Amino acid sequence: MPKVYLGMSGGVDSSVSAVLLKEQGYDVTGIYMKNWSKDLPGMKCPWAEDLADAKRVAVQLDLDFEVWDFEDDYKQKVVDYMLSEFQKGRTPNPDVMCNEQIKFKLFYDRAIQNGADFIATGHYARVGAAQDIESATAPAGNHCSVNNIRLMRAIDENKDQTYFLYRMSNAATAKTIFPVGNLTKPEVKALAANKGLDVATKKESMGVCFVGEVGMKDFLHEYLETQPGEIREIETEKVLGYHDGAIFYTIGQRHGLYLGGGLPYYVVKKDLANNIVYVSRNLNHELLWTNQLKLENLHLRTDLPTSGKIQVRLRHRAPLLEAAVVLRESPQATVEDEDVRRPRRRAGTASCPEEVTKGSSKLGELIFTTPIKRPAPGQSVVFYDGEICLGGGIVAE
Repeated sequence: MPKVYLGMSGGVDSSVSAVLLKEQGYDVTGIYMKNWSKDLPGMKCPWAEDLADAKRVAVQLDLDFEVWDFEDDYKQKVVDYMLSEFQKGRTPNPDVMCNEQIKFKLFYDRAIQNGADFIATGHYARVGAAQDIESATAPAGNHCSVNNIRLMRAIDENKDQTYFLYRMSNAATAKTIFPVGNLTKPEVKALAANKGLDVATKKESMGVCFVGEVGMKDFLHEYLETQPGEIREIETEKVLGYHDGAIFYTIGQRHGLYLGGGLPYYVVKKDLANNIVYVSRNLNHELLWTNQLKLENLHLRTDLPTSGKIQVRLRHRAPLLEAAVVLRESPQATVEDEDVRRPRRRAGTASCPEEVTKGSSKLGELIFTTPIKRPAPGQSVVFYDGEICLGGGIVAE
């Protein structure tokens, strides 16, 4: 009987994953990853409640259950990375880094060392062998060789999480099962209710990935020193208001500026040296749109299509756009580089220009024939070829 270590968060997706794995004949051990337990002023970390929910499901399903403490590693590899990026005026995605460094690195490594045949999580994604993909018969978890593995989009496009998973290694992907990847969210909730799981009606966490219902700005206030500064209209240099720290603002942001009524203002530029946030009411301002994106820290899961044409997702749940990618070769780079990162998920459709180089590199550039809304530096852009996730990179300055 194959042994699976399942990451159980206390939510409905990982709980239903436990049900499905057990019904499929796996020997399942539930693992709660304790990544963050620090309470902040006025903000209680939900880890204890989540642990209790996960443990309750494990008891109900008669699963072995353990708590693995990754808190020190999480602080170093995810939180410190995120804080450093914000200090540079960038907008990082901590969920991407959590998946790369914790769930599909530390958790995966420890599970395999402890004798697991596979790991599993409640992410909405699929794994398939290359030969299975054209016929769309790839199961939610497939036992493939590393060189033959493909990370694929979930059946439920509204819940697909491959945008957050693009940096997981092929080695981990080959040993990972995503039990809910072939289900829709309503089907998962219905299955949980049918099995009598208390978490069937549990509210989804929508805040910072590791501290629950907390706004990112509130979290950053606890760790980063900032100074108030001016908000200026970029066309006139007129001071329109004041901010409590330029690092809290993202290019393209329109909410939270508190600049009065009328047409909304958009953040178009940040001058960190002088602590000034520049805004404009012109939604078509040249700083908000671009035909090209420079990427760094590319993570390529496989060779790109020979045509050089790929689909990209600029943020989670964004529509797929078509682009050409030019890669800058690096002697140190491999098709799957352990040290690299990704752009954002949902947007419209643009067509692709001429053919470009295929290969592997840490640097690249995307070319669009139609302007796109510019994603903030530090965000991830993810590459696709139909259902297959090809990898991605991080938006450079």
